[in-house]
Amino acid sequence: MAYDGAILRRATARYEEDRRRRNERFRSLRKSLYLRQPRLEAIDRELSQTMAHIIADGLRRGTDPRAPIAALREANLALQRERGELLHAMGYPVDCLVEKPACETCGDSGWVGGRMCTCLRAYYTRAQNAELSRMLDLGTQSFDSFDATLYSDTETFNRRKTARENMYRNYDVCVDYARHFPSATKNLLLSGDPGLGKTFLSACIAREVSEKGFSVVYDTASHVFSRFEAQRFDYSDSEADGDVHRFLHCDLLILDDLGTEMNGNLVTSALYQIVNTRLSARRCTVISTNLAPNAIGERYGASILSRIWGEYQFLLFYGEDIRKLKKR
Repeated sequence: MAYDGAILRRATARYEEDRRRRNERFRSLRKSLYLRQPRLEAIDRELSQTMAHIIADGLRRGTDPRAPIAALREANLALQRERGELLHAMGYPVDCLVEKPACETCGDSGWVGGRMCTCLRAYYTRAQNAELSRMLDLGTQSFDSFDATLYSDTETFNRRKTARENMYRNYDVCVDYARHFPSATKNLLLSGDPGLGKTFLSACIAREVSEKGFSVVYDTASHVFSRFEAQRFDYSDSEADGDVHRFLHCDLLILDDLGTEMNGNLVTSALYQIVNTRLSARRCTVISTNLAPNAIGERYGASILSRIWGEYQFLLFYGEDIRKLKKR
């Protein structure tokens, strides 16, 4: 699983800030309780010192430490009972002066054996969703809000299926893609006129895959290609290298509105690099375009079309513009 470095840094910073706040709240509570009941501070001091004293004494005498350790256990249990009774009388939980990590799995480090813990992954997902929300309305764009009744159940638009039947099929493929990511079909090409739901289903995929903790980059083709251009020609743009790395190495890249950008050799080169690099690394890509499949070859060349044709599942969108239907 790949992680976006910029998003991981933001997630880690928030994670560390929340841990710092928890520690501050604990220290503040402890200080307050010590002031109200000084015996609590004395008990905690005794608990921290007793073990060292007994074991050191046993080792100095060269005796078996098991008996001192048993005595230590009894003394500590008695102190803990006394502390619990004092806290209970003050209306606090008996363990509120025992500092515990919020996550017992990783001890609030965020990592377990070199792998990201689920607690830090939750922060990563929230940070990534915040990034995705800059381009997508993740509040409403979800598979649960899909409405097939917006598509005609009688018109086929010169196809074998009605627009509604076709959208049910596209919906099912996208749901399966997101929910079985990354084990299902690796790549999708969503092709059709504007206003037919390509961006909606792309956003649904982005949302669900992101919530699983995978790194997702959703961006327009024109902006993606502009970042490749900046990397190549604008040496003052210090972030261009990082952006291109994200496009090439994230778990899922969703390239929206392919074909709306100004075409040229640099665009063709960048698209080839994206498609070829991600196929070689077996990283997943979803491309949304207003271009028909054959028009992709005419615009970007046969080599790109060949790779897309052989490695992508095509979903065709047809029907009436949903935005216009909603206005009616």
